[in-house]
Amino acid sequence: MEQIFLVMLIALAILAVIDLTVGVSNDAVNFLNSAIGSKAVPFKLIMIVATLGILVGALFSGGMMEIARSGIFVPSMFSFNDVMVIFLAVMITDVLLLDVFNTMGLPTSTTVSIVFELLGAAVCLAIYKIVTEDGIWATLPQYINTEKATEIVVSILLSVLLSFTLGGLVQYVSRLFFTFDVNKKLKYYGAVFGGIAITAITFFILIKGLKGASFISSEMRGWINNNQMTIVAVSFVFWTLLSQILMSLFRVHILKVIIVVGTFALALAFAGNDLVNFIGVPIAAFQSYEFFMASGMSPDNYMMHKLGEENVVAPFYFLLIAGLVMVYTLWTSKKAKNVIETELTLSRQDTGSTAEKFTPNSLSKIIVRGFVRVGLAFSYLLPNSLQDKLDRRFEQLEKPKKKDKKNEEEPAFDMVRASVNLMVASILISIGTSMKLPLSTTYVTFMVAMGTSFADRAWDRDTAVYRVAGVFNVIGGWFVTAIVAFVAAFVTAYILKLGEVFALVGLLILVGILLYRSNKVHQRKTKEKATNLSNLNTIDIVTIQEVISESSAKIASVISRSKEIYTDVIDSIGLQELSKLKSSKKKLKKLEKEVDALKGDVYFFIKNLDDTSVEASKFYILTLGHLQDIIKAISFIAQNGFTHVDNNHKKLKFNQIRDLKNTDQLLQDLFDKIEKTFSTEQFDHIETLLEDREELSLYVDRLIQKQIVRIRTTETSPKNSKLYFSILFETDILIKSTIGLLELFKDLEVGGRRK
Repeated sequence: MEQIFLVMLIALAILAVIDLTVGVSNDAVNFLNSAIGSKAVPFKLIMIVATLGILVGALFSGGMMEIARSGIFVPSMFSFNDVMVIFLAVMITDVLLLDVFNTMGLPTSTTVSIVFELLGAAVCLAIYKIVTEDGIWATLPQYINTEKATEIVVSILLSVLLSFTLGGLVQYVSRLFFTFDVNKKLKYYGAVFGGIAITAITFFILIKGLKGASFISSEMRGWINNNQMTIVAVSFVFWTLLSQILMSLFRVHILKVIIVVGTFALALAFAGNDLVNFIGVPIAAFQSYEFFMASGMSPDNYMMHKLGEENVVAPFYFLLIAGLVMVYTLWTSKKAKNVIETELTLSRQDTGSTAEKFTPNSLSKIIVRGFVRVGLAFSYLLPNSLQDKLDRRFEQLEKPKKKDKKNEEEPAFDMVRASVNLMVASILISIGTSMKLPLSTTYVTFMVAMGTSFADRAWDRDTAVYRVAGVFNVIGGWFVTAIVAFVAAFVTAYILKLGEVFALVGLLILVGILLYRSNKVHQRKTKEKATNLSNLNTIDIVTIQEVISESSAKIASVISRSKEIYTDVIDSIGLQELSKLKSSKKKLKKLEKEVDALKGDVYFFIKNLDDTSVEASKFYILTLGHLQDIIKAISFIAQNGFTHVDNNHKKLKFNQIRDLKNTDQLLQDLFDKIEKTFSTEQFDHIETLLEDREELSLYVDRLIQKQIVRIRTTETSPKNSKLYFSILFETDILIKSTIGLLELFKDLEVGGRRK
């Protein structure tokens, strides 16, 4: 019998390692976002600082796993067998749930997921015991710590509103002082700002990061609790003086110091406290096994009273292994970068198409419209002179034209906002911890970032509706996490209780399969993203030569993908394959969105050109227009073909299919030559390509005339003729749009310019 529970412990250990990897991928956004977004220090230094924070936090974690041990359910009401089922159900559910959110690129709360998984599994076992034993439903609340669960939900709801509001307020005041000309104002306010910020972060480390550490004695904890205001006052004076010395004597940029210290603090707190979300359950299971083995009783009769009475302290080697796994994941996880990208997209200062990642919904439109009206009302109330003065404080500096082409992204926001993000998040989490409120670091850091970006006027009318929709998507994901975690853990616990060891083996195999598939899906998405047209850099294009090179790359990519889709559509129409036509429509929609996203960035593209290359603007816009026409022509063919096949109309005749395949072959030959021309940027053969299109256009004209003859002699299906004509007409438009690209390069005398 004991061997079964050893297998369970091994399974829990494996799941704990997996959970650490997916958990760090999700929570890395909490402590890396501000430093990465502001580009205050090199990326490697950010990672080194975060690594040190994680190791210190993990090694000196107190290991007081209250939530896993007795925070949600009452251990004395469950047997050893029951709690092992609960712990396994929680870990299996947690691994799968966090991996799904990481793959989607959405940050979620590991605290919420573990709490509601424990709640779901415990409720399942409680109901099972009631049904199979006494049948008294009134005893259900005795199994669950309802007070703690309610407190968690209420604190989370409050933290969302408070974090956004306070983050916005502090950022607004900070921007009034610093404006966007930060370096000029830093000598006046930098020392005081550094004192406030680093004091808040230091207090955060003491209260949130180290107060529960095992090396801190109870007397020291008591002294920290009783002298919090003294600690704050002394820290403020010390850090203000030190900041002034660093700025005056050593020319140190104090905002960079704040960002580095803040990143270390959040990483330390994450590892020191949120570690319970990943290894708390396995450690509680290990402790339960030790209690059970010492009791000498059967697993169904031994009730887990001691689990609620004794502290579950994590052994040092558990913490060391956990810290190393977290560090390894931080450096290697591609999904962590995906989650970070979502928050940076929603909080970045510029208004490029990256801010339009999320589709607007009715709620986001209503909220934005309401804020616009409130803003208009304030504009009537405030004197014009005061409005102008405030507006000048938020005027952004003109970015200098780049002389050298550097493939580097601009910072998503400046160091003032990054510092405020870290400072406000630190203060809120410190207050919540001192009040024993189970705040989620994910909720707080994300909503603070949204509040500061809102106050910084990053949410202008061109992008606000997209950003608000994105925030609601993320917040909605948090609450979906709670519901899904509860239901999934409930079902998993029921399966484990009924199926026992067979169910455990089956579920572990299922976890392996689902994680493998998830990884494959993520790899495919990453590969698709690498070929996405909008990834081709337009930020650093300033000369006509660079415009030509960039346009050539886009044309080659669109031509390559278009010719493959065109062939698939023609083949699918001939073979009446509805599913392949549907797949082609999706590919075309994606391609059209990518080109449309490029057109959305035309404003920034034109603004970035140097004074000698303004003529390139029209060239670039016309190029994108032709690319869009190519995609729309193929899309129209695919839609007509799909409708024809979906309505079960008569299949095209053999002669028609043969003629279309010949057209496809001629078009493929032309597209191959065009793709090679633009991918290699060898434009000497444009005249030859223009001559080739004459042959193809004449061939399409002959097919149209041929079909007219068929209608007058043998054709009997009007739907058949409609489809055939639409394919030929759109193919002719496709040819003309493609030739339009060649004529653009010919008219610009590209060959001569590049020589």
